[in-house]
Amino acid sequence: MQQRSEGNHALREGVLAWYSLHQRGLPWRATQDPYAILVSEVMLQQTQVSRVIPKYDEFLGRFPDLSSLAAAPTGEVIRAWSPLGYNRRAVRLQGAARQVMAEHGGKLPRGVEALRRLRGVGPYTASAVACFAFGQQVAVVDTNVRRVLGRALLGETRPPPQQVDRLAAEALPLGRAADWNQALMDIGATVCAVRQPRCQQCPVQPSCWWAANGQSQAALVVDARALAERRAAYRTQPPFKGSSRYYRGRIVERLRRREGNRGVPLAELGMAIKEGFAPQDTPWLETLLQGLEQDGLVRRDGERVRLP
Repeated sequence: MQQRSEGNHALREGVLAWYSLHQRGLPWRATQDPYAILVSEVMLQQTQVSRVIPKYDEFLGRFPDLSSLAAAPTGEVIRAWSPLGYNRRAVRLQGAARQVMAEHGGKLPRGVEALRRLRGVGPYTASAVACFAFGQQVAVVDTNVRRVLGRALLGETRPPPQQVDRLAAEALPLGRAADWNQALMDIGATVCAVRQPRCQQCPVQPSCWWAANGQSQAALVVDARALAERRAAYRTQPPFKGSSRYYRGRIVERLRRREGNRGVPLAELGMAIKEGFAPQDTPWLETLLQGLEQDGLVRRDGERVRLP
C-alpha cells in the first residue's frame, strides 16, 4: 500500500508539472460557468475537439444560459446544433435545461448524483460538470484517462473499466482534481496514444509499469491485431451510407433547411432523402419518422413533417 501511495505521489507531481506547461487552450477551460461546461461536455460526446470548438462558441452566442435554451423552440435548438450530428444530444440538453429551470430554480445542481438525475446526463458528464464547474473531488474517466492510468498503474492498455475507475479515484490529488483530470486527458490525446505512444516525452513514463516492463511493443502488436479484428467485423455490418442512421440524419438536415419551419410534405421528404423514392417506400419512411418522433426530433402535422 505504501509503495502504491509513493508511486501515485510521483505520478501526480510529474503529471501536474507537465500540465502547467503543455495544457491545451480549450475554450471551455477558460470558464467555470456550469452551463457552458455542460454544453461543452454534451458536445464532446463522440465528437472530435476540433469540430466542437467553433460550434461551442456559436451555440453559446445563440443560447447564452439555461433559461434561453429552455425557452427556445426545440426546432431552433436542433438547427443550432448542426453540423455536430447525433442530434438527440441537442434535444436531451434542452430537456435537462428545462428540468433545471423547473426543479432547481434555474441553477445546475452541484453533486454528481443530482446531476445524474437530469435528463440525458450520464455518469461521465455528471462527474465532469461536478469537477470542472463546481470543484468537486471526483475522477473524470474518459477513454484517454482510462488508457493512461491503465498503462501507468496496471501495465495494461485496455484494463477492466471498474478497476481503472477505482484507481482513478484513489489517485486524485487533494484540491487539484480538475487540473489532474484534464492533464490526463491531454496526455492521452497528445502523448500516450493508442498505437504510437511517445513514451520518452510522457510525464507518466518514470512511474509507468507499462513502459518500465517493456510492454510497449508487445502491447501495440496486440492492440493492432484487435483493431484489425474490429475493423473486419465492422465491414460485415451495413455501411453508414444507406443505414437508418444515415437517412435519419438526412431527414433532420432537410427539415433544418426548410424556411419558417413550415414542414415538408411526406412524399416530397421521401424524394429529397432517397434517390428513386416510390410510394411503396412510404412504410419505410414512416418507420424512420416514428423513431425520430420518439426522440423528439420531428413532429407530424398530418401529411407534413417539421422540426418540433
